Amino acid sequence: MDRLRTPDERFAALPDFPWPAHVIDVPAGDGGEPLRMAYIDEGPRDAPVVLMLHGEPSWSFLYRHVIRATVAAGLRAVAPDLIGFGRSDKPTARDDYSYASHMGWLRGFVDGAGLRAITLLCQDWGGLLGLRLAGEEPHRFARIVAANTFLPTGDVKPPDAFFMWRQFSQTVPEFPTSRIVGGAVARPLAPDVLAAYDAPFPDESYKAGARQFPTLVPASPDDPASAANRSAWLGLERFERPFVTAFGDSDPITRGGDLVLQARIPGARGQRHVTLARAGHFLQEDVGTELAQVVIDLVAATPGADDGLP
Repeated sequence: MDRLRTPDERFAALPDFPWPAHVIDVPAGDGGEPLRMAYIDEGPRDAPVVLMLHGEPSWSFLYRHVIRATVAAGLRAVAPDLIGFGRSDKPTARDDYSYASHMGWLRGFVDGAGLRAITLLCQDWGGLLGLRLAGEEPHRFARIVAANTFLPTGDVKPPDAFFMWRQFSQTVPEFPTSRIVGGAVARPLAPDVLAAYDAPFPDESYKAGARQFPTLVPASPDDPASAANRSAWLGLERFERPFVTAFGDSDPITRGGDLVLQARIPGARGQRHVTLARAGHFLQEDVGTELAQVVIDLVAATPGADDGLP
């Protein structure tokens, strides 16, 4: 598997993102050399761990406000860059990326980092991966906060906004990473913040993973990932540990997904679900501190959520 690695100097001037990158090698999945996966790991090693999973086309930089607030509250914040994004390796062939390969890389990361009794915070593709893992292996998770995300099977047609996005992502000559992020927030982003979203991608050859992600969302019942996601839903429908939704009020792609999660997942019953005001798709940018507080409050309110977990 051919791969690229973004030069470190591209990350030399990131605003409000002082933390060093740790790295873990994860199996590539093709029997070849492992892939390097970068991640942020801040806070006490023995504190409850919050695993923050980003989506498309962002990276762990998206969680900087959440990381700062959760660490200040005494929690451990772990935020990986998915393969193909951020400071992680970037396979160059689009067919190297599949839903299954991303799941394998995520499992390799969670195992390699030794994470257990996880509080999951997931958004966008972070939920497509994280909720799938929680459905398949619920023993890894003490709590879940789902933010602007869902676990699609293709049995329900996605909104028109998704198909418009997918068409744009596959036809635009140059994939405009920062413009995509900047267009999906409710509050303007500063130029240096926009530049940070372009930093992982020196040119189009680095963007195979970003280009491929929209095509991997199950949008029809016979999608290659549909059966596995249906099976994961069976696990989520038995997940009784705390589950909270924290959706923005200004995201046309995931609007209404919070109600589906609340209705189908037992652990969501009786929880304080949140709709965050003036928050777009990338709500970590719009209301990062408020999103962090949802996580902090959930951990504080459920001290025994990890009882019985390995």
